Amino acid sequence: MSERRQLINLAYRLLGSLSEAEDAVQETYARWYAMTPPQREAIASPGAWLTTVAGRVCLDVLGSARARRERYVGEWIPEPLPEPAEWTGGPRGTDPAERITLDESVTMAFLVVLDAMTPAERVAFVLHDVFGYPFAEVAAVVGRTPAACRQLASSARRRLRVTRSPRPPAARHARVVRDFRRAWEAKDIAALVGLLAADVTATGDGGGLVAAAPHPIVGAERVALFFAGRAHLALGLTLLERTVNGRPGLVAQLDGGTVSVLAFDVTGDRISRIWAVLNPDKLRAWPTG
Repeated sequence: MSERRQLINLAYRLLGSLSEAEDAVQETYARWYAMTPPQREAIASPGAWLTTVAGRVCLDVLGSARARRERYVGEWIPEPLPEPAEWTGGPRGTDPAERITLDESVTMAFLVVLDAMTPAERVAFVLHDVFGYPFAEVAAVVGRTPAACRQLASSARRRLRVTRSPRPPAARHARVVRDFRRAWEAKDIAALVGLLAADVTATGDGGGLVAAAPHPIVGAERVALFFAGRAHLALGLTLLERTVNGRPGLVAQLDGGTVSVLAFDVTGDRISRIWAVLNPDKLRAWPTG
């Protein structure tokens, strides 16, 4: 069980969903305990065995996820995570020792790029580049040769290079998010436009459970008008500046419960991407009032 935190961290990066990561790890341990004691004792490295099985389980989940997301209502955004100290739980109640380690590999921008990869690319890249597993071990998970896994990871890196821009320091990122919050609360369209990149994209995820824009909104003026036009809906809400997946973001609360989490990608001094998660099923790790 000492491997559980490592497995949760791996599965979340592979799946972008805390609930699916929990399920994958539960399935991994179910397979471990389904073996007889002599079979378990014959495994030289239980940690490596568990990682291999968890990776295969996640690979299977990724393979079926695309079909499920075709039936998903609206846009699908990875599940946002709070700072470990603010974590209020998760599926089946997550022990503090199992909380996700927040680093560059769990920022919303990073997870969104991972989600655009093929399942095999994602697994090969995360196992090798994020967790440092050699390609010989990655091959055992993906079911391909080490050389093929090397090519998969290389393809994944190219995807990242094309889509990623230099990240500003956290303090500058936080300042831009703070200015956005103030302009939004003031319904100051000009100030909002000044904070947004010309080709900014705003994406909402309500999962069909709460109202959200059905498609991404593109362009500084359109995004500014969208947020300013909905400022009246924020009456009674408290907008808090909080860390979202390791980067400064915003949390909207009503009566102490979280109803929306916003993550931002900032390039220079402008916001280039906004992700708003409103689906309550994806907010279970956040304060519930």
